[in-house]
Amino acid sequence: MRRIHVIAAVIRDAQNRILIAKRPDHAHQGGLWEFPGGKVEEGETRRDGLGRELLEELGVTVTQARPLLDIRHDYPDKSVRLDVWLVTGFEGEAHGAEGQPVRWVSAAELDDYAFPAANAPIVRAAQLPERYLITPDVADEAELFAGLERAREAGIRLVQLRQTGMNEVAYQAVAQCVLERFGGDFLWMMKGDVPSAWPGAGWHLTSRQLREMWNRHTQVQAAGTLGPGAGLLQKELAADSQPGAAPSPRWHPQDSCKPDSLPPRSLLAASCHNAEELKMATDLGVDFVTLSPINPTASHPDAQPLGWERAGELIDSVTMPVYLLGGLSAEDLPEAFEAGAQGVAGIRQLWS
Repeated sequence: MRRIHVIAAVIRDAQNRILIAKRPDHAHQGGLWEFPGGKVEEGETRRDGLGRELLEELGVTVTQARPLLDIRHDYPDKSVRLDVWLVTGFEGEAHGAEGQPVRWVSAAELDDYAFPAANAPIVRAAQLPERYLITPDVADEAELFAGLERAREAGIRLVQLRQTGMNEVAYQAVAQCVLERFGGDFLWMMKGDVPSAWPGAGWHLTSRQLREMWNRHTQVQAAGTLGPGAGLLQKELAADSQPGAAPSPRWHPQDSCKPDSLPPRSLLAASCHNAEELKMATDLGVDFVTLSPINPTASHPDAQPLGWERAGELIDSVTMPVYLLGGLSAEDLPEAFEAGAQGVAGIRQLWS
């Protein structure tokens, strides 16, 4: 089988903008925007290929970069690896050295541009941060607010509001207060039995919810309502069209009230622990997942830890951003990146 290794770069400048380039009109998928890059040559290392491509295409010399995402597609006649790097240091002024239009945009603005379908997970990875804070159960509102103040000062941008000791009514009340106070300071992921009621806030599925939604999805797909591979973010689950079925939650992105600093549609995430759940998340088209536990944890002492090697193998099997969870802190980010993860998620280590 022919193997093709393509490298792509998410280039971020000092203003936190991202560089995108437009494909020539006559090229395959011409007129669409893309992340700069090209084929890695025979005998060339990944890092050398990245540097050569960006020098040829943009006239810049890479000084700081790390792997971001690895996407692999197997076709009957060839295997394609899309090897994505995050470039945060370079010398020179980026320009279309081959005559292609280039543009610096914010992470949120990426959703305003048309990319090839294969670039969708790259767009999401470019928009997501390295740390994903999950709030612990707290005694009162003051303690919750103090912890979120610390998180904001520490530069954390992605937060899951998780309060397992509260019933749905209490959780909704606390969420309302939190969003009134912190609103656009964070990209929010909510918990619960139904999608978030707040514009701009995402929904993080438990592994149980993931399985239930996947089962409903496969039932609807078998009935012919959804085409093969259709994700819930693209089409409604519409289970209430099935005779005798209870109405299902619907995922309606709400864009008009979303803060400018956030992606223009709400995110859907899921908690995964094994290959089966990762496959379900892929089928449903979620934006990102957490994978756990990596190390032994006090909160789940009976759970068998995956370890770094197995985590890396599981990450290689999916194309979405993955946060590693379980006994990790920001100090584990280099090892997480090496395993192919988007970053780390955590409760105690990131909260304190």
